Amino acid sequence: MRKLIFIFIVTALFSSACDHNHAVETEQEHEEIKLQFTSYNSSFELFAESDPFVTGQQSNVLSHFSHLPGFKALEKGSVTLRLVTGDKEVSQTLNKPSRKGIYSFDIRPKSTGEAVLIFEIEHEGKTSEIRIPNQIVHDSQHEALHIVQQDELSRTNTLVFTKEQSWKIDFATDFPRLESFGQVIKTPAQVQPAQGDEVQVAASINGIIKYSGSNLTEGQNVTNGQTLLSVSGSALAENNSTVRFNEAKSNYENAKADYERQVELAKDKIISERELQSSKNRYENSKALYENLSQNFSSSGQSIKSPMSGFIRNIFVRNGEYVEVGQPIIAISQNKNLLIKAEVRQKFAPYLSSIKTAVLNSQNSKTNYTLEELNGKILSMGKSVGSDNFLIPVSLQIENNGAFIPGEFIELYLKAEGIGKSITVPNKAILEDQGVFYVFVQLNPELFEKREIKIGATDGIRTEVLGGLSEKERIITEGAIHVKLSQSSGTLDPHAGHVH
Repeated sequence: MRKLIFIFIVTALFSSACDHNHAVETEQEHEEIKLQFTSYNSSFELFAESDPFVTGQQSNVLSHFSHLPGFKALEKGSVTLRLVTGDKEVSQTLNKPSRKGIYSFDIRPKSTGEAVLIFEIEHEGKTSEIRIPNQIVHDSQHEALHIVQQDELSRTNTLVFTKEQSWKIDFATDFPRLESFGQVIKTPAQVQPAQGDEVQVAASINGIIKYSGSNLTEGQNVTNGQTLLSVSGSALAENNSTVRFNEAKSNYENAKADYERQVELAKDKIISERELQSSKNRYENSKALYENLSQNFSSSGQSIKSPMSGFIRNIFVRNGEYVEVGQPIIAISQNKNLLIKAEVRQKFAPYLSSIKTAVLNSQNSKTNYTLEELNGKILSMGKSVGSDNFLIPVSLQIENNGAFIPGEFIELYLKAEGIGKSITVPNKAILEDQGVFYVFVQLNPELFEKREIKIGATDGIRTEVLGGLSEKERIITEGAIHVKLSQSSGTLDPHAGHVH
């Protein structure tokens, strides 16, 4: 009998302990329940977590502010939180964040009913406002917790990436676009100097090349009229440019002296006007010949000068090398405009007439540029093929922003005009895992769902999404790879709530 009583008492105690633990668990779960707010204006993203609002009780509103469009933390500035319920209002102003990007408010509502939260941000002399409508101030803590629990939704395939983590990297979110997205033709292309943007200088005489300086190299900047090198023919037995120059100089000096003397004789009527005119003609002809030679020649030979400001793209001859008349010596380029030459397969011929723009991928800077960003234009689309080349030529012109080098090969995406509308996302938003493509859909600024999508064509910057995503779902557009890596590390529990 005693044994049975003992067991009963122990069981009762165990049952009582379980009830107590369950009550403690329930209370702890209630304490962890938070309201979450997400809102955007033109300058800021707001993500806040708050205790349920109860009349007469203090609620903490932990608020995270990120600058747009860079999604970096607000590090300084004054923020005022106002809770307006009917004609009653409570507010608190914080002149600086408690931690970078984080403002922690404590407010005590005065009346029950529907309310609006208003955040007023003073930063660098400008005021910005974010409003959170349709909030409820409850009569009691029990009522608030019960309603908030009913509003909670279970989430699967999610992961946490806190604002503190996103502030440390290049990170951004945005909505997909619903836009026209037509046929895309991807092809290699070569960058070439545009016509009129490069000039070759050739030798005007036979002779030996002599550099003007020891540092004449390809890529060197030059100015218009700068002397770069010379061609000397003084060592040649025939067609000696030095002899020709000296002869022209001597003829000019003799003709000048003869003309000046006859001008004085004509004053005294010693010579006729006809003789004076003949002397003047000889003088002017010899002067024109000498000045013409003087511009490009000297006693040492032909001076090679830069015909425009730019840089030396090519030097075709070495110092001391013999050249002949008409032989290219040096090429000067401004590199302001560039020609993009591509060839596409014949199967794309029906789309060429509808090509409206293009995307260029620079292999040097690993960056994609639209034709519009480079102030470019489509010059021509080939309408025939040659007997030795069955590809169709395509030519574009762009302004060089420094990312392209003449002679290099790039990836070119020719974009035809689309008929319908398609959902597109930035290429940086798309991740791949064993042949499956996915994006991270934002549930709130710290909770993301890994969503599989079906992709279509890409233009090098954006990719068409054929299924799995709507244009009203905000996704991570930059920094997705960091979110993936944080998932792999397993340092955060998606169900652990906000971590501070």
